[in-house]
Amino acid sequence: MPQIKIRGIDKEKILPISTKLINELTNVIGCPENYFTIEHIPSLFIKNGLIDNGYPFIEVVWFDRGQQIQDKVAQCITTFIHNIGYKDVDIFFTVFEENNYYENGKHF
Repeated sequence: MPQIKIRGIDKEKILPISTKLINELTNVIGCPENYFTIEHIPSLFIKNGLIDNGYPFIEVVWFDRGQQIQDKVAQCITTFIHNIGYKDVDIFFTVFEENNYYENGKHF
C-alpha cells in the first residue's frame, strides 16, 4: 500500500519509469518501496461509437496521508507522466480506512 492503478497509458511506457517513480514516491510519502504496487489496467476507450486513444487516468489507493502529501504525490506522478510524452493526466485518490482494510484476516 499505496497501490497505483494506471489506465490509458501503454505498459511499454510505464515499465521504464516504474523503478524511479517508486523511488521518488518513497521519498515523498516516507514508506518503504515494498509497500507500493503498480498495476497496469488495459482499457478500451470509446467515444461517439468509435474506439478512441483515451486519456491517462491514474488512481492512487492508500491510507490518508493528508492534503500536503497527497498534493506532492499528484505532482510527482504528473511530472513522470508528462516526461513520457503525455500532455494531460488525471489522478484521483481512493482512501481506505484502516478498520476496513484487512491483511491476513486482521485490520490495520
